[in-house]
Amino acid sequence: MTDGPRTKALGQIWAGWRKEYVARTPDTAEKNTDRSTVFENIFSANSEPNKDNYVLWQGNHCAAVLNLYPYVSGHVLVLPKRRVGDLVNLESEEYAELWEGVRLAAQAIQSAYKPDGINVGVNIGEAAGASIPEHLHVHCLPRWKGDTTFLTSVAEARMIPETLSSSWERLQANWPDKPL
Repeated sequence: MTDGPRTKALGQIWAGWRKEYVARTPDTAEKNTDRSTVFENIFSANSEPNKDNYVLWQGNHCAAVLNLYPYVSGHVLVLPKRRVGDLVNLESEEYAELWEGVRLAAQAIQSAYKPDGINVGVNIGEAAGASIPEHLHVHCLPRWKGDTTFLTSVAEARMIPETLSSSWERLQANWPDKPL
């Protein structure tokens, strides 16, 4: 008699760029003393999209950037430029442009990575898993049948290896010039 089907253990692939984020504790997490978020710091520089700031696209009210701690290669964040923590507090123009940015990000991900699917998600509030709860952002990431998902990546499971610079180049080259 067996205890059930045997499964092969998943191998581990080192994803060094996530180590700093995964290893944080409340005592070692960066203290945000000036109350600005990493996103506001990007936009305060008034930077055009480029590989140094990982900004892929900017509209009038919103932008798309690479996640500095990606769950998988090609992980894009679409967010309002203004700090706002909740969908219900967005102005109508911000709301419309946010979801247009999500659509553009999905197009770029589809074109660049040819995934089997795309996850789009929003974590509103710290209890829901928002790592920067004071600045709303929408996660857009490619998915493949049989991949290990982002949830297991923090448990040392497989990830699709690609540097942030490579992801930026790939997505930027596939970013739609004009909306559909």
